[in-house]
Amino acid sequence: MSDVLQIVATSISAALLILVLELVRRRKLTDEHSLIWCLGAAGLLVFSLWRDALHLVAGALGIHYPPALLILGLVFFVFVVSLYFSVVISRQRQQIERMVEDLALFERDLRELRRRIGAVPPEQVMPGAADHRRETGPQRRVG
Repeated sequence: MSDVLQIVATSISAALLILVLELVRRRKLTDEHSLIWCLGAAGLLVFSLWRDALHLVAGALGIHYPPALLILGLVFFVFVVSLYFSVVISRQRQQIERMVEDLALFERDLRELRRRIGAVPPEQVMPGAADHRRETGPQRRVG
């Protein structure tokens, strides 16, 4: 690896690590998600600083073409990150469904309570409230 290429690779790896840390500091990236990205950036930084590391690891794994190790590592990294985010999305979807169910139960209980105490329905307090609610009901966001 030429000196210019090593400087460019080290700079990019360090910039990626700094970017991840800055996103965590600004609370744009959670701590649990940042671990994967910090490990990936640190790994790239090690390989860009220590020239023979890629050859040593590839030799230890029996890989005869060291750049293939980088491709293998990248494929593994993408697979793990995709699987992890699929689990996170599935968990959030279940939480959203549970929250929607809870909200529906709360609204039913509120209507029942208002009916029992003889309270005035919201559409009589604010004319047009029921119409507005029907139009925007499905578009309401949770969170």
